[in-house]
Amino acid sequence: MNNIPNRQAICEVLLEKAAADRDIVVLCSDSRGSASLAAFADAFPAQFVETGIAEQNLVSIAAGLAKCGKKAFAASPACFLSTRSFEQIKVDVAYANANVKLIGISGGVSYGALGMTHHSAQDIAALSAVPNMRVYIPSDRFQTKLLIEALLHDDKPAYIRIGRNPVEDIYGTTPSGYACHPGCMGEQNAKCSASPSKEGNCHGFDFGKAVIAREGTDVAIIACGEMVKPALDAAELLAKQGISARVIDMYCLKPLDKCAVLDALKTVKKIITVEEHSSFGGLGAMVSQIAAANAHKHAVPVVNLALPDAPVVAGTSNEIFDHYGLNAEGIAKASV
Repeated sequence: MNNIPNRQAICEVLLEKAAADRDIVVLCSDSRGSASLAAFADAFPAQFVETGIAEQNLVSIAAGLAKCGKKAFAASPACFLSTRSFEQIKVDVAYANANVKLIGISGGVSYGALGMTHHSAQDIAALSAVPNMRVYIPSDRFQTKLLIEALLHDDKPAYIRIGRNPVEDIYGTTPSGYACHPGCMGEQNAKCSASPSKEGNCHGFDFGKAVIAREGTDVAIIACGEMVKPALDAAELLAKQGISARVIDMYCLKPLDKCAVLDALKTVKKIITVEEHSSFGGLGAMVSQIAAANAHKHAVPVVNLALPDAPVVAGTSNEIFDHYGLNAEGIAKASV
């Protein structure tokens, strides 16, 4: 059982890279502990900025540092980062196209019993609507590590949402299953130099491409973040019923991997989307837009499993997921 949260995986990457790259700077809003970045602050005090509980300042300072040539990583609870500092994200980071990577920690319902004030069920919708802003929600520590390493090599804005608690490992130290989408592209993805595996997928991390975590031909379950593991568990339950379920890890919400969706539309009879987010403007809405635009070619129903349009019940993350059917049983039931 994994006991390393995704936030710690981020710190490990930044610690490793910052020793050789003095342009890497980390900013926190009194959140170094909850972001697992205390080790970075101790190791590189000259590359660390503590703003205190001031998320708007956090974002604006990060944007200023980025415009001075720094690679800024600003970490704060997702519920505050995506709302309280929304204007600064829109203007100072996105409009300026600044090299700021916003890390929304304890995203979704990670804060559980603290309730709606501390839940971030709107961040995908809000930040995806901002021009120049990209949105990612990695599903495990290995994918998180590869994502941060990839983002260190570009100079564009991005928002990365991670949960608070450790999640079960989905991939290994060398993840595989990153999709070529030959049915959509007409040929193997030119960015991937590897050959397709026996399941038809490419091996290696292909930045910005969804992961075919499991192949299937009857139904496609498209999930992101902490919902990927229950989606895979649901596929196991469905297999026992003779239903072949494809599981797509859509960690890249914006830009969404449209090819992965189109390939699923050509292959399966039903699509289920699963997200730790409101049903408005999130993964389900994005997939539904693609499905609707292509309904004249492939009329496939889309069912969206998400958090309700109401204050979420109090409880642990898993208790909340169980309550709303965002678990293996609920996903499997919706897939039949």
